[in-house]
Amino acid sequence: MSLLSRGLAAATAVLTLGVLVPLAVAVGTGSAQAEPIGAGSYTTTLPAGAVLPTACGDIPRNPRQYVTGNAPSGAVPTNDWWSSLIFKRNNCAYSDNLMAHPFSFNTSANGLGVDYATNVTISGTATGVGEYHYPYSTDFTLGVTGLNSPDVKVDGWTDWTVSPYFSDGARTLRTTIGHGLPFVYARVTGGDARLGFPAAPTVWSNSGATIGFTAEGHDYVAYAPSGSTWNVGGNAITSSLAGKGFFSVAVLPTTPASSAADRQALLTSYGRHAHAHVTGTKVEWAYDQAASTVRATYRYTTQAMEGGQSGTVVALYPHQWQNLSGATPIPQTYVSPRGQLKTLVGASAFTTAIRYHGVLPELPQVGMTGGDLTTLNNYLNEASAGDPFAGFNNDTYWTGKALGRAARMIEIADQVGNLAVRDKLIGAIRTRLTDWFTAPNGKNERVFYYDRNWGSLTGFPASYGSDTDLNDHHFHYGYYISAAATLAKYDPAWASAGQYGGMVNLLIRDANGFNRNDTMFPFLRDFDIFAGHDWAAGHGAFFAGNNQESSSEGMNFANAVIQWGLATGDTAARDAGLFMYTTQGEAIKEYWFDNRDVNFPSAFQHSTVGMVWGDGGAYSTWFSAEPEMIQGINMLPINGGSLYLGHDPAYIDRNLRELVTNNGGPPTVWRDIIWSFQALSKPDTALAEFRAGNYTVEEGETKARTFQWLRNLSALGQVDRTVTANHPLHAVFTRNGAKTYVATNISNQPITVTFSNGTTLTVGAGKTATTGAITWSGGNGSGGQPTSSSSSTTTTTTTTTTTTTTGPPPVRGNRFFVNNPGALSLTESTGGRVDTIAGAGGGNNDGTPRNAQTYTACGLTGTHDPAKQTGFNLFVDSGTGVANGVQARVSYDFTGSGNYGRVETYRYFATDPVAGWENYAAGAQHSSSGGFSELRNGCVRLEVWSAIGTGPTSLRVNATAGQGQQSVLTIPFQ
Repeated sequence: MSLLSRGLAAATAVLTLGVLVPLAVAVGTGSAQAEPIGAGSYTTTLPAGAVLPTACGDIPRNPRQYVTGNAPSGAVPTNDWWSSLIFKRNNCAYSDNLMAHPFSFNTSANGLGVDYATNVTISGTATGVGEYHYPYSTDFTLGVTGLNSPDVKVDGWTDWTVSPYFSDGARTLRTTIGHGLPFVYARVTGGDARLGFPAAPTVWSNSGATIGFTAEGHDYVAYAPSGSTWNVGGNAITSSLAGKGFFSVAVLPTTPASSAADRQALLTSYGRHAHAHVTGTKVEWAYDQAASTVRATYRYTTQAMEGGQSGTVVALYPHQWQNLSGATPIPQTYVSPRGQLKTLVGASAFTTAIRYHGVLPELPQVGMTGGDLTTLNNYLNEASAGDPFAGFNNDTYWTGKALGRAARMIEIADQVGNLAVRDKLIGAIRTRLTDWFTAPNGKNERVFYYDRNWGSLTGFPASYGSDTDLNDHHFHYGYYISAAATLAKYDPAWASAGQYGGMVNLLIRDANGFNRNDTMFPFLRDFDIFAGHDWAAGHGAFFAGNNQESSSEGMNFANAVIQWGLATGDTAARDAGLFMYTTQGEAIKEYWFDNRDVNFPSAFQHSTVGMVWGDGGAYSTWFSAEPEMIQGINMLPINGGSLYLGHDPAYIDRNLRELVTNNGGPPTVWRDIIWSFQALSKPDTALAEFRAGNYTVEEGETKARTFQWLRNLSALGQVDRTVTANHPLHAVFTRNGAKTYVATNISNQPITVTFSNGTTLTVGAGKTATTGAITWSGGNGSGGQPTSSSSSTTTTTTTTTTTTTTGPPPVRGNRFFVNNPGALSLTESTGGRVDTIAGAGGGNNDGTPRNAQTYTACGLTGTHDPAKQTGFNLFVDSGTGVANGVQARVSYDFTGSGNYGRVETYRYFATDPVAGWENYAAGAQHSSSGGFSELRNGCVRLEVWSAIGTGPTSLRVNATAGQGQQSVLTIPFQ
């Protein structure tokens, strides 16, 4: 699975036997090897019990297994639209579907499957979960006559292209495909170029080296070298290519409908660039501070295969053509899951210019006095009492949520002069970050591990597939970077390169490193440069392509990088954050929210989606079918980087009207998140609803943060996009026609900020100013009270002694097969069967078994191994059902008395809406009770049920040996 957020089980897994089946490789360790960065460190030894990415064959240890020697050296890219070519998860020889737009692709022994997907499928209801997809369906297969390649490899990649490579020893095919390329470029050896079709194509032009044809209702043109001809026979078109070994195929635009003359004109104009094969793509960005604009230039390198051709044809996404600078698309456009693609012909580069409307460390404090100020301080004192990390899981995601929660309170407490709360939380963040940033730490409870083969940095304990799938690193690490940026303002020594700043930079480098020369990590791992947004799944191995749910947590990462760059004086980090922030902000507006109401298919009756897929979008989440969460997952976390959500107040109103309709009334969960979003349009209404009664606080929130946000927006009004400023930390608000200008200065010198309408603000060192008045102090320690905590650290060496205990004789194995009926067995049964897990009926059974399938093994005797954990791999499938989530509980009866003394409930696993077995693997626990003891004629029980969703789910049991999809349970006993 991909990400994603609250409630989805992490995809950690036990070993699965076989050669071409997914493996989660666990490696036993002794003492971890620490690699220092300043005062911090990470480990290059896999922590005990941790696992490598889950993939086929030997890929976990050798991800370059399917990369040729021509590909770039260094870390392999993951989390991209084409990652399943390398990170083979489901198809161990080829790839899953690759959604490039306007093309979609697949790979097989015969070559590259090509599709221009224009037919949409819509499922679900107008008021419940629903999806739209432009599914892949082969228009033709591009290959070489007789090609029978045993696999597909990657022969190279650039910023938004990839080159799949096929070879059977006698014949080879090298293709280049990419985002926004209506051309496929091909080079062949050992045979004729071949286009194979499901049914005979319609040829509408065949003249020498160029042939125009229609397949599955789409118009294509194939361009061979001069002197070539194309031969049509049956369901194939072939060419010897005059022995020159190269050609290209273009798909022509479909809107408006083309006449014969239009097709011929496009055939000619595209043909001027058909032999200028794209060999490189590269993005460059720059922040024009005076104009508050981020300009990004997308460049193409081409090789003239003949005739000195140059330039290419480019199809632009809406977020690009809406912000296009200095170029004019042709009238014809392409259909895509992202809406209309507009086309440039003959381009070697194009530039977007996106206005930047500012971020803030936090909303300014404006006129809050008396009872409201007392209320805010009471909320701060209440939320900061005790350990701020108590109640949060110890994994990277939930630690991040706790860090983000504490950082917000630091900023607010400093504003109102509540230095006791501020300094306590500064100390708590410093201690926890220092712990994570120091390896080894004895128990390896909190440590970052770098894997040289994958070029990845993974925090352990991991969660939501951040280890096995390389999921969500930007989501998790954004919270760490944001908290570090807040800490850096008060304790700059801690954030220095000689202390822990290098570890913060390491997290940035892993998730979205912006230095092309970094040999440790891929360039912009999670951020899809051309698509304009992040992808969550490391492997992207889904029928619908890759996906991303929480776009707002992606923006949290980008904002965190901006804030960190400013706090540490790292201009390159600041500008990279600005590029991601402004670009993704436009993408969210178009593809998650469809603010203009033109990109979603007209029959898809939703004004927002919870997640974007490579081939569409879904009004759903991986973890809940509740409208508040489907819509709220693209709002949280709320902070001073969330102002982009307020750029279109009318859309906010439309979004929330749908939420109320779909929910059958006002929100009942995540109300603080929804109010914070609502306040960017109607702050007085949101504040009144907050004051009206009690509510359950979202896990990463506090009443202090929510009240501060609502109360100050009630005074400030809506975000004003008509005015910008020449400083990154700025915002403008309008209420009843009156503007309030805001700027923050975290430097140690006063600055003057000039707004685009001529208004100026003088801002003191470490202060925020609003329309000429200082409203709070703090920042880098120069403008407020310094903290009393020291940034120095003490290193403690812990010696761990392993004691061997003589106990009862061990069982004959600890790996149990899930067998029908109701049994766990040490032997694998034959004859693949399935058990049906009843649906949840639309209810929420999270943590509570209901209509569970139960499997038990008894008569077990063995010694508990404290170095190991319970593990399972359960193969489940909900078919095309949406928003289903299965959950598992494992219970131990140590004496066979009927009393289960240890009970472990795991977070539920959200199944995807595509038919096919998915691996629900043991990961983060929902809850546990009781301790372990020795098994003496004891029992172990596995229960599986539906936590959410309406439809049934199949569980695979009794798989035939060698099939590789037998559900198994592993217990931590010798």
